[in-house]
Amino acid sequence: MRQGRRVFALSAVIALFMWVLYAVSGQTPVQAAERPQAVYKVDTDKKVVALTFDISWGNRVPEPVLDVLEREKVTKATFFLSGPWTLRHPEIAKRIHRMGFEIGNHGHLHKDFSNYPNSWIIQQVGLSEKAIQQVTGVKTKLIRTPNGDINPRVIQCLNDMGYTVIQWNTDSLDWKNPGVNAIRDRVLKRVVPGDIILMHASDSSKQIVEALPQIIAGLRAQGYEFVTVSELLSMANVQSKVQ
Repeated sequence: MRQGRRVFALSAVIALFMWVLYAVSGQTPVQAAERPQAVYKVDTDKKVVALTFDISWGNRVPEPVLDVLEREKVTKATFFLSGPWTLRHPEIAKRIHRMGFEIGNHGHLHKDFSNYPNSWIIQQVGLSEKAIQQVTGVKTKLIRTPNGDINPRVIQCLNDMGYTVIQWNTDSLDWKNPGVNAIRDRVLKRVVPGDIILMHASDSSKQIVEALPQIIAGLRAQGYEFVTVSELLSMANVQSKVQ
């Protein structure tokens, strides 16, 4: 019994000592154990949103999407490009850059990162980063993984590469092609200030070209302005979800 009490007392002293060390360093044990996170939205009172578009294949949808943005005078949006697509369609990628839109990384092969080791992730991201920079001159710092697939290990690996992992708070589900009205209504009913909205400009999203003007008009009618993801990140209180 006495031995048990001595062990308990020693454990308490050690715990107190560790807490003092964290306090002196300006940290707490909770902070020290914080898990890597991805960004889904920004907590702000300002009515701003980031329109984001993933592109991994096709050349029939991307340019009409750009035409809509140009016609509707939307000058702020973020495009996540895959490496192979960028190399196959350099003129479209250059147009995205020329129009002033932000460009992020969407990986190389469209496979779930969590199924592969860090060495594979580093290789894949490096390939897409090189392709995007070769075509557009942009050195990417934002990444949205294929299928949005992440876990703490993947996020930490990407953070170590200097990337911020971007997810979304509102998914348009345009990739399911549920109908133009369904895509529009889903965005307009779910949007909140500081939102990151997921859309696609790949050929698989067959209804986004028709839905996009209505989404833009509806968001403006609600008082929203468009910013890039990086501009959102510059605002206070980034909202992340622990994965």
